[in-house]
Amino acid sequence: MVDTLLEKAKTYLPENRLGVIDHAYRFAAEAHNGQVRRSGEPFIEHPLQTALFLADLRLDSNALAAALLHDVVEDCDDVAIEDIEHEFGKEIAGLVDGVTKLTKTEALADESPNAYLQKPQDELAQAASIRKMLISMASDVRVVLIKLADRLHNMRTLDALSANRRRAIAQETLEIYAPLAHRLGIWEIKWRLEDLAFQHLNNGAYKEISSLLNSKRQEREEYIESVRSLLQAELDKAGIVAEVTGRPKHIYSIHRKTETYRRRNLGVDDIYDLFALRVMVNTEQDCYLALGVVHANWRPLPGQFDDYIANPKDNLYKSLHTTVLCIDAHPVEVQIRTPEMHRVAEYGVAAHWLYKEGRTSDIEFEEKMTWLRQILDWQRDVNGAEEFVESFKTDIFQNQVYVYTPKGDLKELPAGATPLDFAFRIHTDVGHRCIGAKVNGKLVALTYRLQNGDTVEIMTSKTVRGPSLDWLNANLGYLNTNSARAKVRQWFNRQERQINIQRGKDIFRRQLRRLNMAMADEDLAKMLNFASTDEFLVALGGGEISVQQVVDRITNHEIAPDDDFVLVESMPASSPASGVEVLGVGDLLTRMAHCCTPIHGDSIIGYITRSRGVTVHRRNCPNILAERETERLIPVGWGKTQPLYPVRVRMEARDRVGLLRDVTSLVSEEGVNIASCLSEEDGDVSIISLTVYVNGIGQLNRLFSKMEGVRGVTGVSRTRA
Repeated sequence: MVDTLLEKAKTYLPENRLGVIDHAYRFAAEAHNGQVRRSGEPFIEHPLQTALFLADLRLDSNALAAALLHDVVEDCDDVAIEDIEHEFGKEIAGLVDGVTKLTKTEALADESPNAYLQKPQDELAQAASIRKMLISMASDVRVVLIKLADRLHNMRTLDALSANRRRAIAQETLEIYAPLAHRLGIWEIKWRLEDLAFQHLNNGAYKEISSLLNSKRQEREEYIESVRSLLQAELDKAGIVAEVTGRPKHIYSIHRKTETYRRRNLGVDDIYDLFALRVMVNTEQDCYLALGVVHANWRPLPGQFDDYIANPKDNLYKSLHTTVLCIDAHPVEVQIRTPEMHRVAEYGVAAHWLYKEGRTSDIEFEEKMTWLRQILDWQRDVNGAEEFVESFKTDIFQNQVYVYTPKGDLKELPAGATPLDFAFRIHTDVGHRCIGAKVNGKLVALTYRLQNGDTVEIMTSKTVRGPSLDWLNANLGYLNTNSARAKVRQWFNRQERQINIQRGKDIFRRQLRRLNMAMADEDLAKMLNFASTDEFLVALGGGEISVQQVVDRITNHEIAPDDDFVLVESMPASSPASGVEVLGVGDLLTRMAHCCTPIHGDSIIGYITRSRGVTVHRRNCPNILAERETERLIPVGWGKTQPLYPVRVRMEARDRVGLLRDVTSLVSEEGVNIASCLSEEDGDVSIISLTVYVNGIGQLNRLFSKMEGVRGVTGVSRTRA
């Protein structure tokens, strides 16, 4: 099976480099011996197909060897990355390690505790593995070329998986891997991944477009052939050696175009550029001569000309693009390029891969790949794998605008980027010192949306004033790249750590007082998996975690029982429908204490009475704390509940007409029943005492937050009496 791969490699690699490929195949075949993919084929077929595709891209022998070995560490228990390094050397081991997914333990090791409150662990682990690959790619782009070839073969064999798994992998392919192939300029992989992903995500639309293409094929081909032959004749007449061919669009590209046309109330029949034209000429000068012939024969559409020869894309792409009105005034896209430009357009950075034996990488390639190196810098500013991947998708995969520095250097930014985004892209300090901007020599607002061709000059202060909090307000539009936002957040985190710690303490203690609960901040920090109390307080004070998330975690936390833990059960609380059931032994009678009215989520303890069974109190109840007969205290725990708990609430507010109405209406809107309500006045202060039935601390906290928002309210708290 490896013979086909060796034959392909032999066409461009020296004979003495074929041995490492053959050795890697045999090593992988032995490691995967007995393993079968879900599709039923031997597992070794997958790494072999991955390597075969990379051989089509003419990658070097080490990359082909790494492709053959890319799954042995992940899927073979007895092979470690150290074994690969010992057998094949550091370079191949580094490529394999870059492609290998992290274990869940490794992936979650660096995640912030807040991440666990927001995302399932599997999603966090997947994001961490993607981040690892992207960071490795910045050091050696072959890592991502192997991963793209790996994903392409996986997409071709996706039918063996469950429907949900197929959709998840297809969605990830469309959001991460296809755009990544596009940014690396590998059109051949990009369109294949997009079509395969689209087929699994929207099979109905995929089949519909395929059917339409077949039914209209003859009509479109006749039209494009007439245009092609006419342009070929005009180029021959002008003495330009050229080959004009039709360029088919792939299915997902057509789907996106039909969506655009549908918004303009146009149908598929109105799309005449499903087949565009490609003109291949011998030299760069001939590209511009051919462009003159095209524009001399057909009128170009305004705003539809792009010169990527004078201004190549970061992925090395070069070509001339123009759209003209051809026969019967139908728009046709024309691309003009040389054979070398065409190879780069199809295979992107792989076409410029110069790590082959005995050669050094060229300066142009290294300069054009600087955007990959920037990933390492952004990594330092972004906390957590999820945020890093989202930053990558926003800052790298969105449509791009090309702008210039005052010195004429071309910079690429996501569409919608502002002068502030540009400043942070130049350097973090430039962003922090930014006080204004000029675009094309004119002062503009920092919220100005940059356009293609703009020349941007950043005005800075001599001293570091630091960013404004307004820059983080998405509604104000100052920053539109995640990397710039991360740098601003990092500045505030660094400057205000002590302030955030104190603010976190105030928030935490105010919340405990409001809910009349007792818990040490270090206990909650451990419960939320923070490394230290300060880290927890910084996160709370800086808004990384909310009070509601903390309250929810307290409510859902299960306290481990002591060794002598006894479960008891209770009669229903005094609520008409509280449904409280405390698990226990036998038919031991229990009831809720009226002095502290515990609710689900509170830490509780039982008190054995002389005539009324066990009374359930909160652990911080003054009566319990003052109890001298400690032998009458018994551990209890919450069982299944239909949570409706009576809670006494005290609210203070400036007296005004309609205050009580506003409060009771708000409580009713929250779906909370009011058992009793007492209002009294103390000068111009109104004190309202309520007894309400809530389903737990979470709902009580939400109710307090809403009550505090009522006009004139100065304080809301939970009381014992």
